[in-house]
Amino acid sequence: MALSDGRVFRNEEVERRGLRDFLRWRLDRRPGPWPERVDAEPGPAPAPCVVAGLALTFVGHSTFLLQFDGLNVLTDPIWSERCSPVSFIGPRRVRAPALRFDDLPRIDAVLLSHDHYDHMDRPTLRALEERWSPLFLAGLGNKARLKGWGLRRAEELDWWQEIALAPGRAARFVPARHFSGRAPWDRDRTLWGGFALTTSAGVVYFAGDTGRGRFLDELAERLGRPALALMPIGAYEPRGSMGPVHMNPDDAALAHLTLKPRLSVGMHFGTFRLTDEAYDAPPLKLAEALAARAAPAGSFVIPEFGRPLRLEPAA
Repeated sequence: MALSDGRVFRNEEVERRGLRDFLRWRLDRRPGPWPERVDAEPGPAPAPCVVAGLALTFVGHSTFLLQFDGLNVLTDPIWSERCSPVSFIGPRRVRAPALRFDDLPRIDAVLLSHDHYDHMDRPTLRALEERWSPLFLAGLGNKARLKGWGLRRAEELDWWQEIALAPGRAARFVPARHFSGRAPWDRDRTLWGGFALTTSAGVVYFAGDTGRGRFLDELAERLGRPALALMPIGAYEPRGSMGPVHMNPDDAALAHLTLKPRLSVGMHFGTFRLTDEAYDAPPLKLAEALAARAAPAGSFVIPEFGRPLRLEPAA
């Protein structure tokens, strides 16, 4: 179960930051370089479905299309130009989504790790509802909001609670070390987390946004060895404010070695400029961290935008 005092949710490893920390970061920040725009053609239209095994397509940021066992699932989908409460200001895309929205196959379920604007994008969710009315899954406290947005099949889950997607296939909401809130007055009023999916390729772990913490040992114990882990590697500088709630590449390498998946795939980079590290830093630093920690070669990869990656069914 999630930790709560009856008013707000909290992490197992409590780390409180306030307005003073935010203002210090804004005043002292030394951001690395980012391009204004990265021009790239979208990937090919995905297959309507994948019957056996799994196909994974990186759309950008934390958005993946997961296709397995006849199901099509999106993680934290955002096709909007900005991750913001308004359309004219806020972090803007440097790279367009690597799949066209109109090229998506039928979407059966949408996994929402938490309510921040770069992970719970209202315009995208309403477009998905209008086209397919999929099942929307999020942490405790989010159902009323999602229903209020017109999402008819919205459900909320506590940590370790699961819901069936199809016979023998389920999504389980799992702990993370992060926070929530879409305005100054609703900090931590809804629950954040990741997801673990049962598929014919094995367990797929989607970390959402998270810092490294003791919960990773519990995940390793309770989930067993995942077939696939989708790990955040970006939005991590400066460490004083970001460290508790965002893994840097070395944290991601350590999480990879803790969970021991057959394959880890990086995410949460190269799409929106949210923090101070340079545009190309996350993949470069990840390669350094994996080499320094002697991770098995090829066990943690940077995905190609818009190009499907296949996992065969588990033996």
